[in-house]
Amino acid sequence: MNHRTFFPRLLAVAVAGWALLVLPGLLLSGRWWPWLLPDLAPPVLFLAVPLVLLALCPAVRDRVRRRWLAAALVVLLLAGAGRAGVHWGALLPGGAPEPAPADAVRVFSWNTLYWDTTDDPEEFHRFLRSKDADVYLLQEYLAWVDGTPTETDRLGPLRAAFPGYRVVVRGELVTLSRFPVVATPPVGRGQATDDRSVPWRERFERNKVLRTDVDVRGRVVSFYNVHIPVQLDIERDWLSRDFYRVVRDTDAVRREHYAALLADARANPYPLLISGDFNTTSAMGDLDGLRGAFEDAVSASSSVLPVSWDSEGPLPLWRLDWTFTGGPLRVHRYALTDPAGLSDHRGQELLVSPAPAADRAGTVRRRPRRGGGAAPGRGSPRARP
Repeated sequence: MNHRTFFPRLLAVAVAGWALLVLPGLLLSGRWWPWLLPDLAPPVLFLAVPLVLLALCPAVRDRVRRRWLAAALVVLLLAGAGRAGVHWGALLPGGAPEPAPADAVRVFSWNTLYWDTTDDPEEFHRFLRSKDADVYLLQEYLAWVDGTPTETDRLGPLRAAFPGYRVVVRGELVTLSRFPVVATPPVGRGQATDDRSVPWRERFERNKVLRTDVDVRGRVVSFYNVHIPVQLDIERDWLSRDFYRVVRDTDAVRREHYAALLADARANPYPLLISGDFNTTSAMGDLDGLRGAFEDAVSASSSVLPVSWDSEGPLPLWRLDWTFTGGPLRVHRYALTDPAGLSDHRGQELLVSPAPAADRAGTVRRRPRRGGGAAPGRGSPRARP
């Protein structure tokens, strides 16, 4: 076989192989648990691979074969473009969000990587305070001991570092708010775990969504703090049966958390913000429900390729951290920011504001009450300043 025939065949095999990864994924991602594994590839490959193969097409001397290969690659490029994680709006002129009002709410959402248990606590709190957020949505309030997530007690120093903030905790999720907390309704599997007598490991596994309703200057806004479980256990041998059993079982748990989050958010009459570590990339169909029902805050970003993980690696290629908004909630700024070496996840910084409502839906009706502030919701863990 000479070069004239070998190279076109090799290129055709590469195009066919890429098609077998892209096209079935459009149907199977988020629906069939084994597809969680090919979905781990960096989403930018949906653009990079067909573009590189297209660049090689002129080397094919047979005109008919060259045209067929180029046409197939254009189809694959268009099919994968929506999953590549590119913020196309950042390339368009005039796409800047409207200016933020003076009373816009600052939000900081971040996977802390085991809280301050592997860092200097003072540096950790100093970093958080530097964000000067009105609402913090923090994940991984835990310690990692011998390969196992373990309960930790760091609330005393946290409250000392953030005087005046309300602190709400469920499992590994912590939400801080400068505004009064009016309710913390349970979402999904967390409904059975308000009882503090329930073992922490059970609360950790069940509580992956913490909804906190806060009174933002007379208007209720719901903040959802989210941490969807990771798909696989990298400590297991990928050739073993247990490795794939974990992927299958985790997929079922992920679906349950996603379904509960989506159902609660869709039924929520208030302006809302859903943010956290979803352990899900733009290529994964797991996010389709949220993407279809709510607005991706990336529309207020100036980044063409927003990525949030792995910030400790040489080249972050994945966006695992997301924010969605619903109802009359405007996003004026969205940025994925440097974690200063404290985590492998970049933080999500936002400026948001509830849009003026034509009616009084979501307006807090205040009643004088001893002690000031708003009472926690029924059946909710008490939020303490």
